[in-house]
Amino acid sequence: MLESLWFVLAIVGIALIFDFINGFHDSANSIATIVSTRVLPPSLAVAWAAFFNFVAAFGFGTAVAKTVGSGLIDISIVDPLVILAGLLGAIAWDIVTWYYGIPSSSSHALIGGYGGAAVAKAGINALILGGWVKPLLFILVAPLLGMLLGLALMVATAWSFRRARPRSVDKYFRRLQLVSAAAYSLSHGTNDAQKTMGIIVGLLVSSQHLFREFPIQAFHLTDATQIPTWVILSAHAAIAAGTAAGGWRIVKTMGSRLTKLKPVHGFCAETGGAMSVFLASAMGIPVSTTHVITGAIVGVGSAQRVSAVRWGLAGRIIWAWILTIPASAGIGGIVYLGLHIVIR
Repeated sequence: MLESLWFVLAIVGIALIFDFINGFHDSANSIATIVSTRVLPPSLAVAWAAFFNFVAAFGFGTAVAKTVGSGLIDISIVDPLVILAGLLGAIAWDIVTWYYGIPSSSSHALIGGYGGAAVAKAGINALILGGWVKPLLFILVAPLLGMLLGLALMVATAWSFRRARPRSVDKYFRRLQLVSAAAYSLSHGTNDAQKTMGIIVGLLVSSQHLFREFPIQAFHLTDATQIPTWVILSAHAAIAAGTAAGGWRIVKTMGSRLTKLKPVHGFCAETGGAMSVFLASAMGIPVSTTHVITGAIVGVGSAQRVSAVRWGLAGRIIWAWILTIPASAGIGGIVYLGLHIVIR
C-alpha cells in the first residue's frame, strides 16, 4: 500500500484537510478583535480574513515552507507513513483544543506531530536538532514580541490622541481596523499556509520513486526547497476556506474573555501581531500566529491597566502552548506505531 501512488496523493489531500482545520481553528487570530469591537459582523469578518489569507500566496516568499520541508526532519528517513502520522497527530490535537475553546498553536501541533512520528520511526537522530532551536525559542519570543509591540502601539496611540474626543477616535479606528485586520490575515496566511506546503513537498520528495511515470511535471522534485505553484495555491486556498468556516468557540475566548476591546485596541493588537509574524516569516521561522495575537491582545489590555487582563485565563492558555508540541508529538508517535502495524 505504501508503494501506491494514490496513497501518497491521498496524504496530500489529508495535508490540505489539516490546512483547512488550521484556518478553521485559527480564524479567531484574524477576526476575534474585529468581531468583538463590532467593526464587522462575523459573516463579513471571516470573508475579509479568508480573502487576505489567500492573497498572501502572491509575493510573500516560501522561507517557512523550506524550513518545515527540509530543516526540521532528516528527509532521508521521511516516508508517507511518517507524514500521515504527523498530520493525524496534529489534526487530533487541533480538534481537542478547538472543542474546549483553547487558542493553541496549529503550527506547533503540526511540527510536533511530524517530529513525533519521525522519532517513532528512527529515534532522536531523525531530528535536525539545530533546526528546532528557532521554532522552540519563538514559543517564548513570539508572544512577548506581540505583547511588547501591542503595548508600545497602544501607548503611542493613546498619547497621540490624548486630546481627541472619544467618539472621533472610535470612528477613526473603526476604519483603520479594517486595514489592520487585513494585514494580520495576510501575515497569518503567509506563515501558516507555508507549513502545510513544507509537509507536502517533503512527502513528494520522499516519494519521488512513485512519480517516475507520472505525467505531471509539477510532481517531480529533486529537493525540499522547491515549492511548486500548485502546492502554494492549494495550501492558501485550503487555509482560506477553513478561515471562512470560522472557529467560533475560540473567537469568544480571544475576542471578549481575555480582555475587553475597542477599535483602537483591536487596531494596535492586530498591527503589532502582523509586524511580529511578518518578521518571523522573513526569517523562515514557523511561528505560532495564535501566540503572537494572544500576546498582542494581552499587551494592549495591559496598557489600559494590569487588571484589565484576565490573567487566570491567560495562564491556562500558556499551559496549552507548553503542552502542544509534546502532546501532538506523542499522538503522532503513537499513530505512526499503530499505522506501521496495520499498513504494510
